[in-house]
Amino acid sequence: MGSSAALRSHDLTLFVGKTTLSVNLAAYLASLGQRVLLVDADPQPTASSYFKLDYQAPNGLTEFIASATSTEVISRTEVENLDLIYSDDPDGKLRDWIRDAVDGRVRLKYMLARLDEHYDFILIDTQGAVGPLQDTAVAAAHLLLSPIPPEILSAREFIRGTVAMLERLKPMAYMGAPIGPLRGVIYKTDRTADAKTIIEAIRSESFLPSKGAISILETVIPSAVAYREAATRKAPVHQVDPRQAKVIAALAVELFPSLLPIVEKTERAGSRRASL
Repeated sequence: MGSSAALRSHDLTLFVGKTTLSVNLAAYLASLGQRVLLVDADPQPTASSYFKLDYQAPNGLTEFIASATSTEVISRTEVENLDLIYSDDPDGKLRDWIRDAVDGRVRLKYMLARLDEHYDFILIDTQGAVGPLQDTAVAAAHLLLSPIPPEILSAREFIRGTVAMLERLKPMAYMGAPIGPLRGVIYKTDRTADAKTIIEAIRSESFLPSKGAISILETVIPSAVAYREAATRKAPVHQVDPRQAKVIAALAVELFPSLLPIVEKTERAGSRRASL
């Protein structure tokens, strides 16, 4: 285990519903000395190509799930401590396999459990569309993180859709895959007073329809050009813009409070280096 000995990886598999969040949170956790695996479960493999690779495994997610093997499916990125299982299913064949297999929707959960001792965090990046591949990603995670647009009508639609998904997947608990709690993060906000009003409205409206199943994080992801710049450079945003580094750090700590001492230690070390 890494520097967070109190944390257990089998409790720290995180479903993330936005590639920008997935890759930057994964890279930030890795920068803290945590061993991180990023699983690209999106047929459009944006996360797979975000960072350059030191080593590309012969196989990716299809082999990992359908053949139930963890051999030759894990690639290494150039980001220290960050590994990747890349998406290799542009034609949707894995989606069909998951739909038709008896254990299709829970296979990923049990395959990731085999990697329990190797990683401190596992992040699953997935598509926005509802379907078998998203179901298996949700079932595999212990915590769900989804971006919410800072626009009230879109946010209401998100809440309705998410509540429906959680209800639909409740029977997964009978297969040993209970659905984890969902955290919503307000995404791409500006600094206007109107945005603040909308955020408060979303927080107040999300509780009742979901009966508390959805909670809205205090951390807010701003609309910032740094995320595009980071993607162009194939670099983590915390290396590109110190302001966004603080945002990603706040998100990590809010999701995983046990990380706070590590984050504070890392920030103190960074401040000392900057003053030299």
